[in-house]
Amino acid sequence: MSEVQLCAEPAPLAFSPARAALVLIDMQRDFLEPGGFGETLGNDVSLLQAAIEPCQRALAAARAAGMLVIHTREGHRPDLSDAPPAKVARGAPARRIGDPGPMGRILIRGEPGHDIVEALYPARGEPVIDKPGKGAFHQTDLMQMLRNRGIDTLFVCGVTTEVCVHTTIREGNDRGFRCVALGDACASYFPEFHRVGLDMIKAQGGIFGWVSDAAAFSGALDAAAQAA
Repeated sequence: MSEVQLCAEPAPLAFSPARAALVLIDMQRDFLEPGGFGETLGNDVSLLQAAIEPCQRALAAARAAGMLVIHTREGHRPDLSDAPPAKVARGAPARRIGDPGPMGRILIRGEPGHDIVEALYPARGEPVIDKPGKGAFHQTDLMQMLRNRGIDTLFVCGVTTEVCVHTTIREGNDRGFRCVALGDACASYFPEFHRVGLDMIKAQGGIFGWVSDAAAFSGALDAAAQAA
């Protein structure tokens, strides 16, 4: 498939699907499902669930185009040896990382709540990156995966917009990747943070990257496939 023209802000972007990857950030049960850790903190998880359908659309398009698809999960080793003390100490007692939660120990790898929601579950062969921090590059082998495939453009979606999505885009930008947030496929517990987070990415001529949406992304890939 040749280069694809994507409608985006602050300007259109031409990219090659063979050199692009779709990165789905932390679409985990504990963050998105009723009864999970996010809801126990008083958040409205329906705000995050709104990103599932656009993520599905982007995921289907990327798979059909043969693009690299990468999933991430935020979480820690059961012994918390990779969890900074300041991070563990954040929040109310009994609702901290490693404590028992409604879906197992909170943010612990292998617990039910740590896993990805069924609607976006990884297909066979799609890498899943377990990250101990907010950004997907921190203490992971993401950079090696991207380098091995000659990737130069990242399409990023998931939750939450202003935290793990934003951090990953900033990290990618600093490493020389062209980063595109698929805005409707991202979400936050705080709608204002979502809006401002996307505005920050595309500000000043795209200081961190571009902002588009799942429909534009899938439409561009479909049009390129029909023209091939």
